[in-house]
Amino acid sequence: MSSLITAITDHPEAADFLSWPGDFDLERDEHVEEVHLASGAALEGFAGDGAGGSFFFCGDGGEERPILYADSEGRAALLAIGLPELLRLLLVAPWWRDCPGFSAAESAESAAGYLEDMPDLSARRDRAAAALGLELPTEEAVLARLREVCTGAGEEFVLLFTPENSPYEPYFGD
Repeated sequence: MSSLITAITDHPEAADFLSWPGDFDLERDEHVEEVHLASGAALEGFAGDGAGGSFFFCGDGGEERPILYADSEGRAALLAIGLPELLRLLLVAPWWRDCPGFSAAESAESAAGYLEDMPDLSARRDRAAAALGLELPTEEAVLARLREVCTGAGEEFVLLFTPENSPYEPYFGD
């Protein structure tokens, strides 16, 4: 099975879409501060965003591992179970950060702004998905899955700021 990380680096158009509007860059793999999981499971930073946030694989294994996102403001959330699921989220709803209620209305409002700035967003997204070999679900399905994953995350995915052993705040709600 081919690695999706390799596929991203091998397809510049897919990497460009993921970089923006996806705000996901494989070259930004260092988090701004020392962190660990409360469970003691492995935590591996593999990508970041333009505002200092980081994407981490949790536990042992490959690209099928759960993925935690931590922003630079001390908030974190489990976003996906595996890299394919994360990439579907970033391709279908790159504005996921603007959807704290996981609603279609929030997504539509954010999408409108993106589409105004990037009228070819859908075509670019579809080409990126094809290059990565991913079938895309609906926005509704992506947001429902995001809600399921991040609100169902247990204690094993609590991110701690290592110097103070203090937990990050939940990214959504609570």
